[in-house]
Amino acid sequence: MKVYSGTRMHRLLGTAAALTMLAGGAGAEEAFNLETLVEAAKKEKAITVYDSTGKIVEMAANFAKAYGLSAEGSKVKATAQLEMIIREARANNIQGDVSIISDAPAAMAQLIPQGFAESWLPPDLASKIAPEHQNPLTVVNSANVWAYNTELFDKCPVSNIWQLTEPEWKGKVAMQDPLGKASYVDWFNQMAMHGDEDVASAYKALYGKDLDTKEQSATASWIKALASNAPLLTDADAAAADAVGAPGQSKPFMGLISSAKFRDNADKGMKLGLCKDLKPWLGWLYPGVGLITKGTDSPNAARLFIHYVMTAEGIAPQAIDGKMSTNRDVGLPADEPSGIGAALDQLLPYSMATALSDWDEREGWQDFWRMNYHK
Repeated sequence: MKVYSGTRMHRLLGTAAALTMLAGGAGAEEAFNLETLVEAAKKEKAITVYDSTGKIVEMAANFAKAYGLSAEGSKVKATAQLEMIIREARANNIQGDVSIISDAPAAMAQLIPQGFAESWLPPDLASKIAPEHQNPLTVVNSANVWAYNTELFDKCPVSNIWQLTEPEWKGKVAMQDPLGKASYVDWFNQMAMHGDEDVASAYKALYGKDLDTKEQSATASWIKALASNAPLLTDADAAAADAVGAPGQSKPFMGLISSAKFRDNADKGMKLGLCKDLKPWLGWLYPGVGLITKGTDSPNAARLFIHYVMTAEGIAPQAIDGKMSTNRDVGLPADEPSGIGAALDQLLPYSMATALSDWDEREGWQDFWRMNYHK
């Protein structure tokens, strides 16, 4: 749990660069023909694709229909994906051919360098994907956002994240438990490394004075204050979304949830609203990394699937949930329910360049949260 600079940062960046080379960075230069890839894929066995969203079932079915192939999508949490990919590789019994894993640090620290999986960049799409998303390939960026109940408030009841640490919101902030959701402690580390000045500035903007803290960073000070304010911790986004957006409430909750939960406004009559203009950010992004498992019997079908999900058609089932393709030509649909597309500049982006630091610092941040959390 540190804010790095100087030599340490250069080592992190250098290691990340080395890993991206391992991930197959030369792919964009190789000769590529989509029709040739399709024909090769048709000669191979059916593929199984892991992802942490249930939408992968629909995506795999759409892929199979589009190309006349067999494919199955399997919803598997990121932690379980990591274990399964490693176990299958060691047993020489590959069951999952493709993984879209939302644990980028694990991909960078374990799956790629240890040879359990590899990244592949579709050469014909390389010019449409920003360099920082190419190696390993980030298929999609997902948003976790602060939300409020629109039945109780005309607008977000807070304008600054430091307000969530005040007595008024004691026990009234719902979010997933950082001890059970690695992306949350990765977010802590990303804030400390890339947004600490913004956290400190938000404090000064709210209270009119500089933050005076004994902690290592402004981020650590905010996390300590939030943990000490007895947030309601859940084991899934659904529970946090229910706490915030269920109709008929009299005692409001604020919540940190996936943009995907806003579909429940139409499906379940929820009252979720996006906290636009919250300082310093209304939420944060985390990547879904696309990997092909080493030893798959269907490498061409696996590559074809990766290519497919980098298109508007392929990612459509997730795009409607506010999950953003890294293909610049692919946008969010106009009817995406959260409205996140109009507020992307208000999100803390994820830096793949320091994903290894997130991996190294997870235990420290988890211990810090555990030490400061009060019910």
